[in-house]
Amino acid sequence: MESLALVTLVNTVVIPVCLFLIMMGMGLTLITNDFKRVLKYPKAVGIGLTNQLILLPIIGFALANIMPLRPEYAVGVMLLVLCPGGTTSNLFTYLAKGDVALSVTMTAIASVITVFTIPIVLSFSLIYFMGSGSEFELPVVKTVLTLVVLTIVPISIGMLIKRYAPKVADRSQVYVSRFGVIFLTFLVLFLGYVQRDIIVDAFIATGPVSVLLNVSTMALGYYSSKWFGLNLAQRTSVTLEVGLQNSTLSIFMALTLLSNYDMSMMPAIYTLVMFLTAGILVRIFSARHNKLRKSEIESSVLAARML
Repeated sequence: MESLALVTLVNTVVIPVCLFLIMMGMGLTLITNDFKRVLKYPKAVGIGLTNQLILLPIIGFALANIMPLRPEYAVGVMLLVLCPGGTTSNLFTYLAKGDVALSVTMTAIASVITVFTIPIVLSFSLIYFMGSGSEFELPVVKTVLTLVVLTIVPISIGMLIKRYAPKVADRSQVYVSRFGVIFLTFLVLFLGYVQRDIIVDAFIATGPVSVLLNVSTMALGYYSSKWFGLNLAQRTSVTLEVGLQNSTLSIFMALTLLSNYDMSMMPAIYTLVMFLTAGILVRIFSARHNKLRKSEIESSVLAARML
């Protein structure tokens, strides 16, 4: 009885409150010009958002159909690919020496757009994978309002703090980003504990699709950026942005809006995969940036000597 009360508390209070704080933390990094950057750098932002909002869901839907997944896990794939990267992608972009401004811009714009696209596509996914007579139905209007309260409102509050108390916002940014990663880790461990009876089977079932989804979308993000001539910092941002999803939001929707733990297992296991690949990419991209920087300095010194 006590464990049931704890689970209910986590699902209905802890997760929504922490998600609100995490999204407010993202707002602390934003200014109005971040949304205008789409006009200043249309190619970079356009490539990133195309990968994130169009190609990622298409790949996720294809894998959910091709891979031998239970309907609940297939819906979990769609929950994951519909949620744009949050503060986690921004943090890893910073660590990888990517274009943080571009990463923040893509996250901000995608967060606004997906408030309206998530309910529609998710409703279709529930009907497609669970059947039209399924007990799982998503009230579209209620879902939109919930997402507004948990994304748009806290982001706006964060932006107001950034506007009127910039020093407070700047001091808080790093801590909020770290909190987001720590809470997501706690959430994965919590789900593992609650679902301990099926965790091994869930990992075997969703592990391969998690790896395929993560690696394929990151590769697509990197090479599409390279093909269109983006610089290394921009390629780093797009790669991490498309591969690092807002697992906290997708888990919240599975547990709170749909009240289904099985649907949350795919985002939870994907989180483990994306942390691993992101850590590897941070080392690779950092090394490339350092090498490029060293080459630029050497070229500058050589040019100065020739003068």
